[in-house]
Amino acid sequence: MKQMKRAWFIAMKDLKLFAAHRGALFFALLFPFFFATMFYFLMQGVGGSDERLELHLVTRETQGMSLQIIEAMVTKDEARLKPGDPKIVLDKDYDKAKRAVEEKKLAGFLAFPSDFTQGVSLGYGANLELVVNAESPVVRAALNGLAQGIAAQAGAQQVSARATMGLLTGRETASGNPANIAQVIQQILPKMSTRQPTADESLITFDVRKTGEVEAENPSNFVIPGYLVMFVFFAAALGAEAIVRERQNQTLERLLASSVRREAILGGIFTGTALKGLIQIILFWIVGIFAFKMKLGASPGGVILMSVLMVLTSSAFSIMLATLAKTHRAAIAVGVLTSLILAPLGGCWWPLFITPKWMQFLARFTPHGWATLGFNKLMVFGAGFSAALPNMLALVGFALIFSMIAVWRFRTSAT
Repeated sequence: MKQMKRAWFIAMKDLKLFAAHRGALFFALLFPFFFATMFYFLMQGVGGSDERLELHLVTRETQGMSLQIIEAMVTKDEARLKPGDPKIVLDKDYDKAKRAVEEKKLAGFLAFPSDFTQGVSLGYGANLELVVNAESPVVRAALNGLAQGIAAQAGAQQVSARATMGLLTGRETASGNPANIAQVIQQILPKMSTRQPTADESLITFDVRKTGEVEAENPSNFVIPGYLVMFVFFAAALGAEAIVRERQNQTLERLLASSVRREAILGGIFTGTALKGLIQIILFWIVGIFAFKMKLGASPGGVILMSVLMVLTSSAFSIMLATLAKTHRAAIAVGVLTSLILAPLGGCWWPLFITPKWMQFLARFTPHGWATLGFNKLMVFGAGFSAALPNMLALVGFALIFSMIAVWRFRTSAT
């Protein structure tokens, strides 16, 4: 009990020093809101408009049914498109379009094979080819639906053709002999496949229905959590400098000489750092909710727990950095460097879900990445508590790793 009181006194001492340091207060509490406010207004209205979908079609046929289908679908006058209607574009060069997809200049396209007309006319079918960038799920889904619509139309034409063949089975020629079915097919199907659609007729049609207004996402829902993670870890990392300075000026050794145990010193430093982090998140959430109209999502309890775990992880991270630096200058350098590297890599400067796959992969090795992804799940995508549970467990894992390294390497003397 006595050692716990001493740990608390050490924590209060660190908190008073923090409150008395105007520069520390500015960078930990006020400076973050300059960033959050700036990006909040810069990103106002993002996602407030429904961007028109552009679908590309390619055919390897020089003539035939595929050209007629594309001609009936291709957008000739964008001004006549209704809201939500996709724009259909014809790409004449298959190889060029495929290279564009590989180079990520084009999201994808639907290709008709060279035997499309023959396969549909003779009844053995034809395979439509879908070439899509794996990072464009919306375009893939749209092209897949378009391919299914074309397949359904082609299938209906085959059914009609087979029904016609059945009716013609008993047809006789002028000489009284039964007509050759193959000859009848050759006479009728080409006419069906080459019939041009009228101006008001299309082989494939789109039915677009408006089910509601597209609302812009409140930028504070991903801006403020990102900067909260960044500046909580940034303040904790810079707090490592104070620990190293007290070790160099022998403050920690004097504490040991006054019967304060090593565990109490560690506990006091950790508690003081955690209290500073809690003050930061409380201020962030209060300002975010009342000034920026931020919503905590479907699980406010999950957001609060994620915030607390992030503070505990950053506190352990601060002590670990202090054990790795020998001088207070080195501690400042390490704190700034780690903050500038881990913050953008972990999605604090931009939402991770819009970054490349390699960056999302690297973010899994940072506590920043797990924290920001957890906040995005809860506050942007409306997920429940269970969806963010892996992110919380990851933060617990990081906190345990940082704590074990800190306890193992912690020294009260500079030698």
